Amino acid sequence: MLKERIAEDMKAAMRARDAGRLSPIRMLLAAIQQKEVDERIVLDDAQVIAVLDRLIKQRRESIAQFDKGGRADLVEKERAEIDVLSVYLPQQASAAEVNAEIEAAIGACGASSPQDMGKVMALLKGKLAGRADLSAVSGQVRSKLSR
Repeated sequence: MLKERIAEDMKAAMRARDAGRLSPIRMLLAAIQQKEVDERIVLDDAQVIAVLDRLIKQRRESIAQFDKGGRADLVEKERAEIDVLSVYLPQQASAAEVNAEIEAAIGACGASSPQDMGKVMALLKGKLAGRADLSAVSGQVRSKLSR
């Protein structure tokens, strides 16, 4: 399981005294444990990837804010954290794969207008979570359905 791999990587980072890797991994494990406690469940790999996506999205938003504020030191720190966290994401889907998944989802639910976008995105979320930027996918779906 992904969660076990993350825990092992944390132990390895502790042994190696690698603070640059240890901090983001600890943060990730804390977020996973918090979600498990809040919802009283044990997260599977897909749910761990959802937590990971949320943390990476937060880092990207922070980078944009720090960049506006001229804080290059904090921008670099956030980018380093993204580099550590992105190791746990599944391999990113290519543009052709994303396009094929969109076409398949539109065909599967019989979507024909922008009002059907929610149905299409519900199908795509399960297949592309962690493998593609869902906001970009949403834009592609919207453009295909508005034709």
